[in-house]
Amino acid sequence: MAQITTRNPDVFHETQQIRRQLLVEGCLPQGVLREEIDASWRRSLEHGLDCQGEEGMVGSQEADLELLFANNRLLIDAATPELDYLIRQQGKERLIILGNAHAQVLAVEGLTDALKSTGLRDLRPGSCWSESLRGTNAIGTALIEARPTLINHGEHYLDRLSHFSCTSVPIKDPQGQVAGVLDLTREGVLSEPRDSFATLMLAASNIESRLFTGTYPDELVLAFHTRRQYLGSSWHGLLALSLDGEVLAANDQACSLLQIPRHMLLGCKSSHLLGSGSPAFIERLLQGGVSNIQTIKGEFFVRTLQVPRHARHGKVVSVRREPVAKRQELEALAAGDARFARALRMAHQGLGNGLPVLLAGETGTGKEVVARALHQSSARAGKAFVAVNCAAIPEGLIESELFGYREGAFTGSRKGGMVGRLMQAHGGTLFLDEIGDMPLSLQARLLRVLQERKVAPLGAAEEQDIDVAVICATHRDLKQEVQEKRFREDLYYRINGICLRLPALREREDMAGMIRHILVRLGGEAVTLDRHLNELLLAYDWPGNIRQLEMVLRAALAMREEGEMELGLDHLTDSLLDELTASVRQPASIRENELELMRNALERHQGNVSAAADSLGVSRATLYRKIKQLRT
Repeated sequence: MAQITTRNPDVFHETQQIRRQLLVEGCLPQGVLREEIDASWRRSLEHGLDCQGEEGMVGSQEADLELLFANNRLLIDAATPELDYLIRQQGKERLIILGNAHAQVLAVEGLTDALKSTGLRDLRPGSCWSESLRGTNAIGTALIEARPTLINHGEHYLDRLSHFSCTSVPIKDPQGQVAGVLDLTREGVLSEPRDSFATLMLAASNIESRLFTGTYPDELVLAFHTRRQYLGSSWHGLLALSLDGEVLAANDQACSLLQIPRHMLLGCKSSHLLGSGSPAFIERLLQGGVSNIQTIKGEFFVRTLQVPRHARHGKVVSVRREPVAKRQELEALAAGDARFARALRMAHQGLGNGLPVLLAGETGTGKEVVARALHQSSARAGKAFVAVNCAAIPEGLIESELFGYREGAFTGSRKGGMVGRLMQAHGGTLFLDEIGDMPLSLQARLLRVLQERKVAPLGAAEEQDIDVAVICATHRDLKQEVQEKRFREDLYYRINGICLRLPALREREDMAGMIRHILVRLGGEAVTLDRHLNELLLAYDWPGNIRQLEMVLRAALAMREEGEMELGLDHLTDSLLDELTASVRQPASIRENELELMRNALERHQGNVSAAADSLGVSRATLYRKIKQLRT
C-alpha cells in the first residue's frame, strides 16, 4: 500500500504560488511538496514542460486504436470485469481509467461529462499520459514509481489538471513487470484516499489473477496464503505450475510468502516449495477447492484458480504432452493447406536446431499465433515466451524495454530498475513482432546481442549471458527495406535463418478448414454454417485476414439462441453483412430472396410463426430474429 500522508488543506493555494514562482524564477522551492510529488515535479521540469501550458494536447501522441487494443487484448480482457464493477460503484462521481505499461489510455469510463472540461478534454483511448508529456499525473507517475500513487487536488504539475484528484495502482504481469495501471479520477479534494486505494488494490489483484490464467491457459494456476481468509485478496500468492510441478511464474506476494526471489523460484519444483509434488498431490489440486499443506515454512492454504484444459477430464497419465502431439497442434494451423503445413514443419525443425525464424505476411495473418505454436512445439515450451511489438512501443522506450536498465540509469527510471524483455526471455523464446519498424539506431545493438548472446542493461557495466530462441515477424518487404537503407543488411541475414511466409486468407488452399479450425477454437465444435453464409465467407477477399474472419465468426456465435447449432446470414449484424457483401453481389440478392420467402410463409400461415418456420425448414428462433429484421 502507498504511504498516504495527511495533506495541508492549503496545498492547492501553495501549489498555485509555486507555479507562479516557476514561471518567474524557473526553479522549484525545497520542502513544500510531498516527497514523491516533489520528485515528480522535478522530473516534469527536466522534460521541459510548461506548468501553465496546454502540454500533451497534440493528436500525434495518439495511437492507432485497432493496433493498440490488439496489442493489449489480454490486459483489456482481464480488466473488463473490474471496470464494470468500478463503473457501478464509482462511475457516478469518478472517472475509471485503464492504461497500459506505456501510459497509453485503453479505456475511460464513468463520469465522462468531466471529459468536456478544459483539463481533461484530451483524455481518451489512445492518448498517452506519461510524465514526459503530461507532467505529474497518477497514471504516468504510478508507472515510474511502480507503486500505488495519489495525486491530490492541486498536486498535478500542469495547472489545467490541478482541480482533479487521482489515485492509481500499477498492474503487474506474471513476470513481476508493470503491465498497466488502474486509475480513479474525480474533481476536488480526495478526503479519504485510503478507501480509493483499497478499492483499486483489490481490483488490480483480480486483474493480475486473470492475467496469470490468460498468460498460462494450459497450466495449473494456484493462489496460496498462510491464512485461509486471505485467499482471493490482494495479498495471496500466485503460482503457475506445469503438470509435473515446475514453477513457470510467480507474483510478488508469492515471492514474499515463500521468502525466495523470483529468479530462484522459476524452474523450481512444487515439492521444494509446498512440500509435495507427487502425482497424487497434483491430482488433488486438479480437483479444485481449498487445500491446506504443511511445509518447512509453515502451513499454507492453497486454492486452484485454473485447471489446464487438457487435464479437466479423466486422470492425469502424462504430465507433459509428447513432442509429436505438439507438432501436430502446430501443423493444425495449416488447416489442410499442404504447402503451409510443410513450411511450418521446416520452421519447427529450424528453430529446434538453433536457427532464427522470420515470419512474413500481411497484417492479421496470425504471425503471433504461429510464433506461440512454434514455441510450444519446441524443447523450450515450459519456459517463457516473451512478445515485443516493435511498432507499438514509442521509439524512445524501445531500448529500455528490450535491454532493461539499472536504477538511476536515466531521469524517470523506475525504482529498482527494470528487467528487459531480452532477459525475461532467457531460457525461452523471444518474439520480435514488426521488427521492420525497429529504429536503425537499435538494430546495431540488437545485432550484437544476437551475435554475442550477451546483453547489458542501460546503466550497467557488466554484461549478462542470454539464451533465447529468436522468432521475428514483419508485414514489410525486408529486402526492399534493406535496399532503401531502412533496415540493416547484416541484421536481416542474422534473423533470416528460416523464412516462413504466412499466406493471406484469400490465398489459403482450404478456407473451409480454416473456418472449422477457428470455430473449434472459439468453442463452436458442433456448430455448422448454412449454405448461404458458407458461400458468402468463401467469396469474400478478407483484407483483414484471419483476425477479421475470427471477429466475424465470434460475432455470429454470440448471436445464437440457446440450442442453435447452425449459423446463417441472420446471425450477422447489418453492418457486418453490408461489409461482407460490398464486393460480392450474389449473397446480397440471396438475403433479399430469403426475406421475401419468410414474408410469404408468414402470410400463408396467417402469422403462425411455428407453422411458417416448419414450412421453411428453420427454427422458430431463427424466424423470430428475421421477423425483428422485417419490422425494422
